[in-house]
Amino acid sequence: MRKLLLYIFLVFATVVQAQDTPNARQARHMFDRTYQMVFGPQGSMLHYKVNIIGIYKTEGTIWTKGKKSKFEESRYMAWNDGTTYTRVDKKKKTVSVYGANDEKRDKYASKFTFVPDNYTYHIESAPEGYYITMKAKKGVKGIKEARALLDKKTRYPLSVRIKLGFFHTTIKITQFQVGDISDDLFVFPAAQYQGYKRKK
Repeated sequence: MRKLLLYIFLVFATVVQAQDTPNARQARHMFDRTYQMVFGPQGSMLHYKVNIIGIYKTEGTIWTKGKKSKFEESRYMAWNDGTTYTRVDKKKKTVSVYGANDEKRDKYASKFTFVPDNYTYHIESAPEGYYITMKAKKGVKGIKEARALLDKKTRYPLSVRIKLGFFHTTIKITQFQVGDISDDLFVFPAAQYQGYKRKK
């Protein structure tokens, strides 16, 4: 589940066509604006916290910049420089190396895919912000529903509630930052983990 969190954020980085209704077009426009802040060339950083009661609980930080990414939790860290994906298990003291697009790096990726054209979009205003709801069309596998909460003034993401199979979970987002993200951040600092066992 830990690697699924990063994947959930990254799957939203696919360009899609606008929807038909005025509400859906507004939702798509606002979603695209936030997407550009999160995945654009300027880069971004955010802190996440998730608690699937009885199953999984974690929090950490994610940095993204185009196709590059990095995440850090108490036990795990991963760097994706656009070519190589390197994951560190600090408890087991192991380093796993994959190609950036290798499906083997994350067994959850194929199960929780998100193809934006397979969803309908709706936006609604609430005192706490704008809710953009994405619901899967008939026959779509993977994520059945996602509901993003955006700040009304900045359009920064505040949370993402997703439906995974028979349960829902909410990823709370804080400390969102746009820009000032160096490319060096996504390069695996091999010298710091020389004593770790390398896995391929």
